[in-house]
Amino acid sequence: MSLNPILSVAGLSVGYRTNGELRPVLHDVSFDVEPGQVLALVGESGSGKTTTGHAVLGLLPGNGEVIGGSITFQGQDLTALGTKGWRELRGRSVSLIPQDPTVSLDPVRRVGHQVEDVLRLHTDLDGDARRARVLELFELVGFTDVERRYHQYPHELSGGMRQRVLVAAAVATDPDLVIADEPTSGLDATVQKQVLDLIDSLRERSSTAIVLVTHDLGVAADRSDLIGVMQHGRLVEVGATADVIANPQHPYTQRLLGSVPSRMGLRENRSSETDARETVIEVSDLRKEYGDVAAVGGISFQVRKGETFSIVGESGSGKSTTARILAGLTPATAGRASLLGTDITGLSRREFRPLRRNVQIVYQNPYSSFDPRFSVFDVVEEPLRSFDDSGRWGVRRNRRANADKVAAALEAAALPADFATRHPRELSGGQRQRVAIARALVLEPSIVVLDEPISALDVSVAAQILELLQRLQDELGLTYVFISHDLAVVAAISDRVAVMRQGRIVEQGTATDVFTAPRDDYTVALLDAVAGRALTTTGGLS
Repeated sequence: MSLNPILSVAGLSVGYRTNGELRPVLHDVSFDVEPGQVLALVGESGSGKTTTGHAVLGLLPGNGEVIGGSITFQGQDLTALGTKGWRELRGRSVSLIPQDPTVSLDPVRRVGHQVEDVLRLHTDLDGDARRARVLELFELVGFTDVERRYHQYPHELSGGMRQRVLVAAAVATDPDLVIADEPTSGLDATVQKQVLDLIDSLRERSSTAIVLVTHDLGVAADRSDLIGVMQHGRLVEVGATADVIANPQHPYTQRLLGSVPSRMGLRENRSSETDARETVIEVSDLRKEYGDVAAVGGISFQVRKGETFSIVGESGSGKSTTARILAGLTPATAGRASLLGTDITGLSRREFRPLRRNVQIVYQNPYSSFDPRFSVFDVVEEPLRSFDDSGRWGVRRNRRANADKVAAALEAAALPADFATRHPRELSGGQRQRVAIARALVLEPSIVVLDEPISALDVSVAAQILELLQRLQDELGLTYVFISHDLAVVAAISDRVAVMRQGRIVEQGTATDVFTAPRDDYTVALLDAVAGRALTTTGGLS
């Protein structure tokens, strides 16, 4: 316990009122943070970490309320603060870096003006001084051509750039406390590192205390002094980061750390086995252009039966466009892509349809690909309604005849049979992804394209999905094209890897070669940016 914490949370309990009934969701949470310290709150979705951060900031939703305990900031009890007090405090002395810049920025206002709003509310600076301060902040967060950035709208910036704008707004008044709520979720490794470096520089420059809310244990291990592990609304373990990582006491902490993909945990080298197998995907000088922009600029690779070929790279590298071409969802501009001996490059969507029995895709966000009116049975059965048993497309089959195949697909995806009657809205993120995998498997395909299939999942759920995918590959002989920006995950699942940058493959080879002896400077930079160096081998990354 610190003698002079800037933030002290003691016995905090929070409840949400639903249908007139108050339901506790946060139970007796206590921790202290000193000036200049970083406390990482980690845990899976629903653990209470975001509720804790929002309670500290007085930003609980309308049906949420503090029902016990205290939150003391610089000696002042925040639970007793009224609207006026929060208006003076929030933005000046305490601030928030939200998770999603897409919904946190006004789409019809220039980003420079939005950062100026903070200064207008909380300082006495005049218009010229405010503008100068915003330009200074934009330089601080790493923007070049700051005048241009000042006048741009959010849609003109990348996700990483928008997140930098939010960081600039959060640090504009040099606050004493910042709550960073999943500030790098969904960002590429190199952009994530840049944003976290910015937060670090603020802490070092101004002794700002940081509460970092994250599900990424690698980020927590690298960037925090203290870790608090949350489960079911309770703080089950809290302590110095190095101590918690090296010697976790609570079984839940141990399970979380055990789920982290190991940076050196490369998949067993199977090249001698897979090299002898037939080639099922052959890509030669493949190109996809949108106007003058080459999203894919002439790439070539081969994938053999039963192996996992991963394509990695940052946003805009062309990896997802490549996946969509292979899945028959986007036509190529030039070059050749052959699947199971059929050249698909010149095929229309209609002509590609008969191939869909053998080539299926699993998306990053399965919920958006489900019809919300469908039950799980309907979702999984949908591909069967387009093919008969001989693989002919366009032949309607009897619903009863499909029931056994749906049940088998659900079982393969490790879902109970009674899930068939549920709707996707009733399922967790991991369960929805299992349904998406079941839907992809129901036609018994040869090739499955997986486009960021676990990037939105908690670490333990992601580990379960990876284990499932590997088991299915071993049992069914599936060939995977795995798209990801998470190099630790790619190392754990891949036989061979291609690294893409600006539409081109800059390096490819076995996972062992790419991860242990990278040849291209860009690959080296990607590997250096992977979070989790502070995790011991017990936790996975080293």
